[in-house]
Amino acid sequence: MPRLRISKRVPVVPDGDLGHTLGQLVADTVEMKFRSELTVVLAEIIQTGRLAHAAIAKNAGTSRTRVTAIANGNTHRGSTDVLIQVISETGHRTKSR
Repeated sequence: MPRLRISKRVPVVPDGDLGHTLGQLVADTVEMKFRSELTVVLAEIIQTGRLAHAAIAKNAGTSRTRVTAIANGNTHRGSTDVLIQVISETGHRTKSR
């Protein structure tokens, strides 16, 4: 199988510069960072918690598949609202900074 050649390398730096490098608006970059932080925290809560994925899903009004995806860090197609709802159903609360 032929190897893919990288024609241009882009140095990536944290937060706002990453969004700028990707051509995103500042608001989109902030949301991306917020969702990423929520996902990391929520994945840890789900994996170490006592509630079954199905119970969390039922209480949050989403599917067990979605909760399992969040626990695995896959929130590509999920909304921030769902992440917050799932956090709430695990007995935790969000706090913005």
